[in-house]
Amino acid sequence: MTTVTRQTTINLRAKAPQRSLIDQAARVAGKSRTDFMLEAACEKAQQVLLEQTVFALDSARFKRFQALLDAPVEQGAALRKLLRRRAPWEA
Repeated sequence: MTTVTRQTTINLRAKAPQRSLIDQAARVAGKSRTDFMLEAACEKAQQVLLEQTVFALDSARFKRFQALLDAPVEQGAALRKLLRRRAPWEA
């Protein structure tokens, strides 16, 4: 069994039915309440952050952007390097 040393504390208050629901789900997942809640919170945080990427393009640049998205992916060293890199939230 691996021991995880946590570096900070997060405190929150919940209603009794919320705690019971979380505890039930954690048991089904085979996790502690803390591990279950941290995993769920981190997954939601990643989702929110990934949805916040916004950029604006004029018509010509947007057409070029669409063409790049539709083009086949080049299987080169740069792509392999990118795919091996850890996501920022995994660092």
